[in-house]
Amino acid sequence: MNTDAPRAGERDLARLLRTMQPVLNEGVYAYCVLPPHIDARTLEALATFREREGVTVILEETAARAAGLSIRFRSAWITLNVHSDLDAVGFTAAFARVLGDAGIGCNVVAAAHHDHVFVPVERAAEALTCLRALQATE
Repeated sequence: MNTDAPRAGERDLARLLRTMQPVLNEGVYAYCVLPPHIDARTLEALATFREREGVTVILEETAARAAGLSIRFRSAWITLNVHSDLDAVGFTAAFARVLGDAGIGCNVVAAAHHDHVFVPVERAAEALTCLRALQATE
């Protein structure tokens, strides 16, 4: 494994905010905890995370229901299309603060190229408006 790979993402906070380009993805997404008898590899999950208490998956709500999973959180998925560096400082805090000030909870998944924000499905349009307003102020 090469740990010296060059970083390609943006690290400058002002530039990250100014160019984040939030986009609402179609669909409703579910956070579920898998029961022991279901293998995460059998699902088309967007993300999985193994904790001591069990495996959390994020997947389309229709897939969660089809698998008989109990849904813990129904969300909308917003992708911030700026290519953010995983080592960037302050980006998550800045957009989480704006959403928090509006009373919108968010769950963030940072991937190698973009940050993905999961918000309550009924607040998706409002969250997108808040993020676009933040982008416009930078």
